[in-house]
Amino acid sequence: MARIEAKVRSLVAEDPEMRSAVETVLDRSEAGEVRWADVRGDLTSGQWGRLIEKGVLVDGDTGDGFSLADPAATRTAVENGSDVGGASAASVDDDVEGTTWSKWDKGAALVTVGLFLGYSWKPVRELVGGTFHTVLGPVAEMLPFYAVVMVLALATGLYSTLLQANLMNMEKMGMYQERMKDIQRRRKEAQESGDDAALEKIQEEQMEAMGDQMGMFKEQFRPMVWIMFLTIPVFLWMYWAVGIGANSQAHIELQPMIVPIAGEVGWKSSVVGPVQLWIVWYFLCSMAFTQIIRKGLNINTTPSTS
Repeated sequence: MARIEAKVRSLVAEDPEMRSAVETVLDRSEAGEVRWADVRGDLTSGQWGRLIEKGVLVDGDTGDGFSLADPAATRTAVENGSDVGGASAASVDDDVEGTTWSKWDKGAALVTVGLFLGYSWKPVRELVGGTFHTVLGPVAEMLPFYAVVMVLALATGLYSTLLQANLMNMEKMGMYQERMKDIQRRRKEAQESGDDAALEKIQEEQMEAMGDQMGMFKEQFRPMVWIMFLTIPVFLWMYWAVGIGANSQAHIELQPMIVPIAGEVGWKSSVVGPVQLWIVWYFLCSMAFTQIIRKGLNINTTPSTS
């Protein structure tokens, strides 16, 4: 399997002495299963444990020893040496497969789905809007609505940036992207050289990498669940406060806003196609504050492959 080859390459890249350890196991395994007693004079217990931990060595059929999971792939990895692609592949395999959601993540996702109903179902909107008004009402009484939206945009931009920085593993995502780029590079080289054997092996590795995309999707979507969990109630309060929806009325005092070119515009007036002023103003403030926060806190939410 291409994954075994990648893991052997990773072990050799991390510790050059692992090459001789793997070669020793390869030689001894030709006679059958390998036991610790057969190799302890040539391997350290740490090296033996790493081979088992990485899945290069698996339980033998008899149960008395271990056998190589894929002798051919192991030998190929040792003969071809280590490379960046192999090391990245093994690391990504280990990390991506370990990407899991806690019960709190799943709970937040479930509540978020329920909150989405508030956009179309008035009772949910009234419940969430009225509840949040106990906190945001005094702010709306002290500040004009455009300033209230700015405060909300600043708050959502701050926690969105912090959640992305703390819940999304940029290094892991960067490793995955680097692996895919390396596979594409080697695939192109194999096609140009007409190496069908290498091309077949790379295609197998590519198929395994495609299977990791679900793990990467979970990695990316996890902070989005928490961002929506906190942001949807804010939007529902603005819906409630402005009076969006059939038979709805504004619950706060709304003064028209002076907009360049358009002049004095009401908050429920369409300014960009069908999009109303309050939504446009929120997104403009949110984008501006988010960029300032990222720069100020030196937070990068883009995976790096460098």
